[in-house]
Amino acid sequence: MGQAMMGNFGGQPVLILPEGTLRSTGKDAQRQNIAAARAVGESVRSTLGPKGMDKMLVSSIGDIVITNDGVTILQEMDIEHPAAKMMVEVAKTQNEEVGDGTTTSVIFAGELLKKAEELLDQDIHPTVIARGFKIAKEESLKILQNIAQPVTLQDTEMLLKIAITSMSGKSIERASPLLAQIVVDAVRTVAETKGGKIVIDSDNVKREKKHGGSTEDTQLVKGIVIDKEIVHPAMPKSLADAKIALLDVALEVKETETDAEIRITSPDQMQAFIEQEQKMLKDMVEKVSKSGANVLLCQKGIDDLAQHYLAKKGIAVCRRVKKSDMEALSKATGGRVVTNLDDLGPNDLGFAKKVEEKKIGGESMTFIEDCKDPKAVTILVRGSTEHFVDEVDRSVEDAVGAVSSALEDGKIVYGAGAPECELSSKLKKEAQKFSGREQLAIRAFADALEVVPRSLAENAGIDPIDILVNLRVEHEKGNLNAGVGVFTGNVIDAKKEGIVEPLKVKTQVIKSASEAAEMILRIDDVISASKMGGGMPRGGMPDMGGMGGE
Repeated sequence: MGQAMMGNFGGQPVLILPEGTLRSTGKDAQRQNIAAARAVGESVRSTLGPKGMDKMLVSSIGDIVITNDGVTILQEMDIEHPAAKMMVEVAKTQNEEVGDGTTTSVIFAGELLKKAEELLDQDIHPTVIARGFKIAKEESLKILQNIAQPVTLQDTEMLLKIAITSMSGKSIERASPLLAQIVVDAVRTVAETKGGKIVIDSDNVKREKKHGGSTEDTQLVKGIVIDKEIVHPAMPKSLADAKIALLDVALEVKETETDAEIRITSPDQMQAFIEQEQKMLKDMVEKVSKSGANVLLCQKGIDDLAQHYLAKKGIAVCRRVKKSDMEALSKATGGRVVTNLDDLGPNDLGFAKKVEEKKIGGESMTFIEDCKDPKAVTILVRGSTEHFVDEVDRSVEDAVGAVSSALEDGKIVYGAGAPECELSSKLKKEAQKFSGREQLAIRAFADALEVVPRSLAENAGIDPIDILVNLRVEHEKGNLNAGVGVFTGNVIDAKKEGIVEPLKVKTQVIKSASEAAEMILRIDDVISASKMGGGMPRGGMPDMGGMGGE
């Protein structure tokens, strides 16, 4: 290791890669990659489950993040090793696809690689292991489909359990029944049925964070909360039955597009010029007023004079509202975002029962609430300190993801490590059907699945060996839902305990973890460019460095 790649022709060494390039091959490369990827899994393992602990991450500039969320931990850690970066990708994919189960996916991928390493030591070829893993993955997905239960929009109880399960083990456990209720209400409000399928865009559940107050002060607003204040002191700070104009056009006198020079030779002309500008602004305000709007939310700027005219008309105004907020407002109020003032008519207005500016945590925010049939809502997340609010926000995000995935997929499984034990027990039987070395890889996959119940037990301070033996016995008997009782220390029935997870969390974990493990296994050569970048080669172009590494 450490030598540049060379060819030897006629006793004369030929350098193919620049000096200083690091290269590790064969078993060496595999071991290093596996060790790096496993280290990532180990780093988040202690956060799994209701008794999991949190991590405190301090960046180089002293920013602090305290979290229990797998993907957040991995993104905040400064990971250098290329194979370890692939594990971070697994967590990111899980987060984007499902929004929950990030820790599980990384732990499982790490464990798969650990088992694969044991097989490599027995001289089983990496492609054989990868093939066995692929067979086990396909089989696992089938088994999961068979043990899954249906869930619909009407199963509020079940949806609440999903949200509570997703939040367990986070710092907000005390308030989780209240937060679960908020999350379920929010998701059910924005759910739409298209072509007989439930579609939920979790972006429509907007979250606004404000520290101060306690977690219990978190509330669901059936409408949108924007982090803006009403611009003019003379404007009404609270309005009932608001008719809302959504504008994506500045209420300002435009500068001329081309470089024009305006020559003013007498004071009268100056006066006329100023009056003309005032008239233009007045006309703009008239157009808004004529549409019947009494609230104006503008994505661009609004001239001070225009604000004065709007205040006179009794119209409440927020300016420079974010584009994403404008889209959410349109969905919530039923209004249309208008880009041309001449086009603004009564039909473009949105409605809300109440628009009000409130002071939250010492800052003014505008609430547009009680919309008729809002397709976008806001969860106003509260917590005592800034770091705590951030963690509450992450927990709420995970819960929204979990509830949405369960509804979109329409299926759930019972948690507490039960599905993993069931898969493990069924796969071991399945493995016997295969002759040849794949059988060993399928068995290894089955063993790796037990890392989930084992970690749950270890984090709760329970002897993992005893509980795993008992779990295997229960699953052999056909008890599908036997899982780890982290509070009792015994085997429990996850269904009776109400520990529910979306099927999609599990299927995505299996897919992304096994694919990442297969990919890392197939690598037998790591060539990383020297850090220095090798100076100026002939031809005068700066060297662009090599592959990998950076």
